[in-house]
Amino acid sequence: ASHGDGLPRVPTLTTEIAEKMAIACEKYGQAQEGWRPLNIAIVDAGGELFYFRRDPTSFKGSIEIAINKAWTATRFGFPTRAIGGIVNSEPGKVHGIQFMDRLIIFPGGQPIVAADTVIGGIGVSGATGDQDEECAKAGLDAVKDMLQ
Repeated sequence: ASHGDGLPRVPTLTTEIAEKMAIACEKYGQAQEGWRPLNIAIVDAGGELFYFRRDPTSFKGSIEIAINKAWTATRFGFPTRAIGGIVNSEPGKVHGIQFMDRLIIFPGGQPIVAADTVIGGIGVSGATGDQDEECAKAGLDAVKDMLQ
């Protein structure tokens, strides 16, 4: 779709969407028995940090991991689990991509997609990779109607 001036209409991440995602993810993680406290990062379409939420008792080392999970999902348009699947698909084969700075190849990063356009990414770190991914998906689910 385009405006009357002919410029394409591009969906954009908003603070409202980012905050709703992060809070939903945080509440989801807190409701799970035995999960570690989380770091939740949301980046914009360019991969720049847009919104960050963390439990004060979460692993400090997971701050950058959460940001880089969101960055990876945004820059490639795939969940970080999928990137790991590519890298690990042929044992012993060096793909090269795994040596890229900031690239995360384990679960917890999801692209944020609106109107078939990647508008950002969410990255969660602090629990296990599977739990991080589950939490990121809960955040996405909380805003699915806003991404139509």
